[in-house]
Amino acid sequence: MGRSLMQKRLLGRSGLEVSMLGLGCMGLSYGYGPATETKQAIELIRAAVDRGVTFFDTAEVYGPYLNEEVVGEALKPYRDQVVIATKFGFTFGDDNKQQILNSRPEHIREAVEGSLRRLKTDVIDLLYQHRVDPEVPIEEVAGTVGDLISEGKVKHFGLSEAGAQTIRRAHAVQPVAALQSEYSLWWREPEKEILPVLEELGIGFVPFSPLGKGFLTGAIASGSVFSSDDFRSQVPRFSPEAIEANQKLVTLLNQIAASKNATPAQIALAWLLAQKPWIAPIPGTTKLHRLEENLGAAEVSLNGEDLKRIATALESVRVQGERYSPEHQARTGR
Repeated sequence: MGRSLMQKRLLGRSGLEVSMLGLGCMGLSYGYGPATETKQAIELIRAAVDRGVTFFDTAEVYGPYLNEEVVGEALKPYRDQVVIATKFGFTFGDDNKQQILNSRPEHIREAVEGSLRRLKTDVIDLLYQHRVDPEVPIEEVAGTVGDLISEGKVKHFGLSEAGAQTIRRAHAVQPVAALQSEYSLWWREPEKEILPVLEELGIGFVPFSPLGKGFLTGAIASGSVFSSDDFRSQVPRFSPEAIEANQKLVTLLNQIAASKNATPAQIALAWLLAQKPWIAPIPGTTKLHRLEENLGAAEVSLNGEDLKRIATALESVRVQGERYSPEHQARTGR
């Protein structure tokens, strides 16, 4: 199949240009049940390239390590045409399962060498700190990534789930190209403090879980049960009561989707794209038909009237349930 062109977006004032929808690769190796067979995962990533996606998101922690290897292998033939984002910020206990925050400068350097090797590349396009480490001043983290940029090992610096003050402090030392945090129709917290800071500083925004970890696709009904290796089994927002209560949002999306000849997932993604021109969501999937559906969102345009209708409807839906367990929540927004 020939390359189709998807519109591009600039992440803030960094000059980093990416396809308006990227691909979050985590779920191919980690987080949502058993890992996808490598050959299949590579095919899916390459199918995304064929369909105009140039922005691929991975991290050392996904697996650990497995996801970067798959992404590196899949994108090797297209390396000069794509943007690869990865993340540092953890060490992994003896069993490789435990995640211990670690953004000490020497550990960042070590992590980057590992990522470069697994991604089969000599430069990382966008390097995020995966979670803020309260033990290491963010200025030191930014300075270390700045050095790696001068050395030509990294092109751009990013943060993930960082709070407004942390973003300001980091940006003062080394310009931040992008913030990656959760943002979707059912998690709108970034609108309060984060989006205005990003706008002011000229930083792009990369929403993860733009489909509410699958909920906004309409595929998760009350009575859904998640296996123990699917992290949603521990997320309060996926408890049976919360799923029941939050169905109102899906009903609304279904109505709007029907009027636009689109799917609920496409409306949820189109809504995000309509919020700011410097937002590039990274929906993940393991299935080709879902990939095509998600990318179809780039063709769905919501006019002022549609957006008003969604805003009004959102006011009447109170999303229930926390998005993380208390232990995970403690790692965000520092």
